[in-house]
Amino acid sequence: MALSQALTKLIDRFYVNPVSKFCSREFFRYGVCGAANMILDALWYFAIYHFLIKARYIDLGIVTISPHISSLAIVFPITFFTGFLLNRHVAFHATQQQSGKQLKRYALSVLGSIVINYVCMKLFVEYFNIWPTPSKLLTTIVTVAYSFLAVKYFTFRNQNNK
Repeated sequence: MALSQALTKLIDRFYVNPVSKFCSREFFRYGVCGAANMILDALWYFAIYHFLIKARYIDLGIVTISPHISSLAIVFPITFFTGFLLNRHVAFHATQQQSGKQLKRYALSVLGSIVINYVCMKLFVEYFNIWPTPSKLLTTIVTVAYSFLAVKYFTFRNQNNK
């Protein structure tokens, strides 16, 4: 796949000191792919909210969905698949597993991230009485660590990671 090789080469150009002393090339690629997907997520959300949904409530008859939630519901599958493809073909391209099996495992790891976000926010804010913004930052650190380990050793594991 020529695009994935070009993206990998581009990302690797920025893998220099001092970054290379603090993290592995694989972790760096994973971080860049995650950041790129996060930016795409924000851009898609903005475009869908303002131009497709047009900040309107969606009445489905039995339930009315707010514009921010309907936008989120439309954006999530897009960034789910772009995240999967970036991780599969750029960050962890050495893997030999079938893509269908990896997609299922990726879905499980994303579900785990959602659960960790919820649990950590509840714990930090409601039980440890930490303000919401610092709680979100702590939650992000925990979730990124979990996510990296899940995709490296579960979703995209190869013979060296067993």
